[in-house]
Amino acid sequence: MKITVFGSGYVGLVTAACLADSGNSVVCVDVDARRIETLNAGHCPFYEPGVDALLTRNTAAGRIRFTTDAVEGVAHGQIIFIAVGTPPQEDGSADLQYVLQVASTVGQYISDYRVVCTKSTVPVGTAKKVRAAVQAAIDARGAKFPFDVVSNPEFLKEGAAVEDFLRPDRIIVGTDSERALEQMRRLYAPFNRNHDRLMAMDIESAELTKYAANAMLATRISFMNELALLAEKVGADIESVRRGIGSDPRIGFSFLYAGCGYGGSCFPKDVKALVRTGREHDQTLGILTAVEAANDYQKTILFERLKAHLGSLQGKTIALWGLAFKPNTDDMREAPSRVLMEAIWAEGGRVQAYDPIAMEATRRIYGDRDDLQYFESAEDACRDADALVLVTEWAQFRSPDFARIKTLLRQPILLDGRNLYDSAHLAELGFRYQGIGRKAR
Repeated sequence: MKITVFGSGYVGLVTAACLADSGNSVVCVDVDARRIETLNAGHCPFYEPGVDALLTRNTAAGRIRFTTDAVEGVAHGQIIFIAVGTPPQEDGSADLQYVLQVASTVGQYISDYRVVCTKSTVPVGTAKKVRAAVQAAIDARGAKFPFDVVSNPEFLKEGAAVEDFLRPDRIIVGTDSERALEQMRRLYAPFNRNHDRLMAMDIESAELTKYAANAMLATRISFMNELALLAEKVGADIESVRRGIGSDPRIGFSFLYAGCGYGGSCFPKDVKALVRTGREHDQTLGILTAVEAANDYQKTILFERLKAHLGSLQGKTIALWGLAFKPNTDDMREAPSRVLMEAIWAEGGRVQAYDPIAMEATRRIYGDRDDLQYFESAEDACRDADALVLVTEWAQFRSPDFARIKTLLRQPILLDGRNLYDSAHLAELGFRYQGIGRKAR
């Protein structure tokens, strides 16, 4: 099939690359000429395991190409995906200007039947706005062309996006058109062979499903984080509690890990947007308001514990392991590390940081500054630091040489923001260890 994807960001590029790899002819359109130049040179502009290999293979095979030419994009794709950004506005609502700009562009250049498919995460009612924008542009030309609008939300986890796309748990298609549904079934047939994962539903339900999924996962995280704080007060261990409740099949183990808060491009933005949607429809979403507040507080926990261990942070040096909001990505959006570093700097402290992937992304945010130094290894970041804080649970941090780490630190203080380590073992080695919801040693 001939596919066009507007937007070469995280969702758009993964979608384009995976669809090309299944044999489709894909054109990816973006207004950012420098990004298109980078992609045509064979380079992925962000880190996501597997994407580089897909781009190299499919560019060489001629199944994917990148352009700034919207006319070419609309002419090419029988299905046109809108996968542009929907950044949060000050009031928490999703900014739909880029989505609607693409919709208008499609209407300006459409010359035959097209399926216009929203892949971006958008609030309920967006498909109606997309339909109106396409139709308005067609009407302005004095023309008549048929088209359908489909909601096809993505459920990609950063760090595992390619696997999620190629082997989806579910494929949600919201449409009121049998013709469009048949096109979508054809497109997703290669990913749907084992059993039928495609769920057809009305457009509004599809749009709400995406927000509901992310809000549920964020709720589980904040729930466990609040329980972890209670566990500390009553002398319980949240890891034991996690295993106890996770073994109940009605609950399961996913997203039950206590830590220093969630971040990224999805959970924070989508929870805010869903709360805002509730307000617009005179429906208070009290649970999600609490989820957001609990997460904001959780991101301050590591800083408060540093102060409890060290007193004033003026002139102190803190080693940070992990900067990205989660492993296997360089995404720094809403990352807990940012809250921690900014608080340390405000108190006059310094940061010595190591992350396997996200140091360049961090440098783009903060630039070069005297109170932030990057190191080429986790051990080097610990040298002459007053405490070590684990923020992101990269695999390479799982089994460090603690005896060596202890000799590098000025004080054997280890704050574990992801409960990665055995508190009893670290106590035996002479560390002052503190996790989240664990008994302090």
